[in-house]
Amino acid sequence: MSAKIRKIVVVVEETLTEMGRSVTPPTRRAAAVAVIENPFAGRYVEDLSELIAIGEELGELLAQKAVDALGIDGGKAESYGKAALVGENGELEHAAALLHPKMGAPVRKVLGKGAALIPSSKRRGGLGAELDIPLGHKDAAFVRSHFDGMQVSVADAPRANEIVVAVAITDSGRPLPRVGGLTTAEIKGEDGLR
Repeated sequence: MSAKIRKIVVVVEETLTEMGRSVTPPTRRAAAVAVIENPFAGRYVEDLSELIAIGEELGELLAQKAVDALGIDGGKAESYGKAALVGENGELEHAAALLHPKMGAPVRKVLGKGAALIPSSKRRGGLGAELDIPLGHKDAAFVRSHFDGMQVSVADAPRANEIVVAVAITDSGRPLPRVGGLTTAEIKGEDGLR
């Protein structure tokens, strides 16, 4: 692996009750987070292909860790998202290079499918900054029950020359969804929208 990873953190969140009501089955989501060295920290570089290749590597690694943490087969995953948090000596374009050109294909490979765009966010921050990972259904963007997000942070990251990169996977939508829209039973999964 060309990524210089300082640490990996995996978080699993399981919601059993909401507003005093049982959530059956519980909703579960996992985020796998890598803290990596930013090879371009502190300098402008025109060619970001090194970060693009690292994003491809991290897509598979982090998606697999999230699926493993949920204890499910990748095909059972329902929604996904990705995010990056750049330390102060980096730039937002470094996060974009990691997340956009090549990260999606290996995430989809782990899940066996993924017709919809993978929601993403990027920001700058210092140690312990929170990263919001947006979530959406992997096969149909119009499934409102899966419009969600997962918040993660790593207490000692990102350092100035680091980037925190995260992939989140769920086995369900939000707890007790009731705002209408396309249901999971109605998904065609052909165009990534419906």
